Amino acid sequence: MDPLTVISFFFFTGLVAILTWRLTRGRLEDSEEGYFLAGRSLSGVVIAGSLLLTNLSTEQLVGLNGGAFKDGLAVMAWEVIAGASLVILALFFLPRYLKSGIATVPQFLEERYGPKIRALTTFLFIIAYMLILLPFVLFLGAKGLNGMLDLEGMLGLSEIGTIWAVIIFIGVVGSAYAIFGGLRAVAVSDTFNGIGLLVGGLLITYFAFRAAAGDGGSFADAFVQLKEDKPDHLKSVAGAGHPLHWPTLFTGVLLLNFFYWTTNQQIIQRTFAAKNLAEGQKGVLLASFFKILAPLILVLPGLLAYQIFVNDPQIDVSKVNDGDVYGMLVRTVLPGWLNGFFAAVVMGSILSTFNSVLNSSATLFSLGVFKKIIKPNASQHELVRSGRVCSVVVAALSIVAAPVVFYGKDGLFNIFQGLNGIYFIPILAIMLFGFINRTADGRSAMITIVAGLIAMVFGTFFTGGDDGWLNTYFGSGFHYMGAVFAGCILLQFLLGRSMKRSTPYVQVDAKVVDLTPWKHANKVGISLIVLVLALYALFAF
Repeated sequence: MDPLTVISFFFFTGLVAILTWRLTRGRLEDSEEGYFLAGRSLSGVVIAGSLLLTNLSTEQLVGLNGGAFKDGLAVMAWEVIAGASLVILALFFLPRYLKSGIATVPQFLEERYGPKIRALTTFLFIIAYMLILLPFVLFLGAKGLNGMLDLEGMLGLSEIGTIWAVIIFIGVVGSAYAIFGGLRAVAVSDTFNGIGLLVGGLLITYFAFRAAAGDGGSFADAFVQLKEDKPDHLKSVAGAGHPLHWPTLFTGVLLLNFFYWTTNQQIIQRTFAAKNLAEGQKGVLLASFFKILAPLILVLPGLLAYQIFVNDPQIDVSKVNDGDVYGMLVRTVLPGWLNGFFAAVVMGSILSTFNSVLNSSATLFSLGVFKKIIKPNASQHELVRSGRVCSVVVAALSIVAAPVVFYGKDGLFNIFQGLNGIYFIPILAIMLFGFINRTADGRSAMITIVAGLIAMVFGTFFTGGDDGWLNTYFGSGFHYMGAVFAGCILLQFLLGRSMKRSTPYVQVDAKVVDLTPWKHANKVGISLIVLVLALYALFAF
């Protein structure tokens, strides 16, 4: 490996760490609000940067570009529809969250349904982060860095040995941010890494376009081979037989997106730390705009990779694993002098998601388990310390789980989304029902969650294969998610007719931040929804 690559990699990685330390040292990190909510002081720009970087990691860079290579432009649904979900977060969910002055989603569910629901959902979030999200981020991060830098050859290890080494390295470095810096360090480092990811991701798209189109080639020339071999890959709306056949956009895909951006602790925790509602809405809507444009970085390179690889006599495109596509593309098109910078950008995106999830896990454990169950009279210092211990445990177990859960599997992004649905669907059902119904009690929510979990586990792991009952009766796992969600809503409605609170739920203003909304929020939100629809219409045919 070129020594310049190594030097630039460690320079940019170290630069973010030093700048983050300089901006966060000595600021509120040993109190509950300081460590878990950055002292409720985040501005709109920082919230937007942290939202994007917590989300934009190797699960998207590697997973979505690999999905685009395999399944086409329709995978943009995971990004573009997210823009609409963020609008709903800004206009509907965020005012309610900030009004309650909460630090965690389970805390809000406790306010609506009682302490048992908080305990159950806290447990579900932590387990899911530890066994699904963090392992996926670590595994694809290791795969991506290995492909970009040829670490396998440099280290002289096997593929699985290299993956283990990189996962351990990422886990140790990422833990330092979350364990010692808290949410402020996470959010600030996210903002720096976000700038790098935007620049680096656009560079990959630019160089991939040049390589695919050839000297003097046009945009259309870059897709000549793909248009000839797989014309449906250039449509935003997929036909029958595609994993994202267009009706799924209104069932499982919509629900997964909606939960992820409105109810998922790992993502929305930084919005709880907004200095006021107006800043929170500005940040969320700014993030929505960039998510709608994210396919330029997360989908387009995967499409261009087909044209590049099919014209390379040393590559058999039929044998390319989707998890290897992005790393191969970067190594093929990026000038050598930029390799270190881009590897640092990718490392930053991995660390961003990793340390954000660790901080969310610590918040959930400390406030939902340690303070509520283990030691109700815990001091601020003891709460923060319990969060750090939780982060260490979650990090260690996720490092062990990463290769075990995902190594050797194809179609990784769809597998990941299917696993997410196990807990996304039932929690989203009781959350939305709790908004529209003020009388159903915690018993109705508990039974609904348990029934939904059982149904989702059964539909995820016992499908009977391609010709099994799930595809026969539902056509897609995403349609099954939609059916389970509808069943959960119906079940809780029926249960809620007899299982009622002693008094109807009324939300109380905790008065922790100014709840004056941003005066342009509605107009900007509607404009972003129109942009989403326009993009789909533009590429539909």
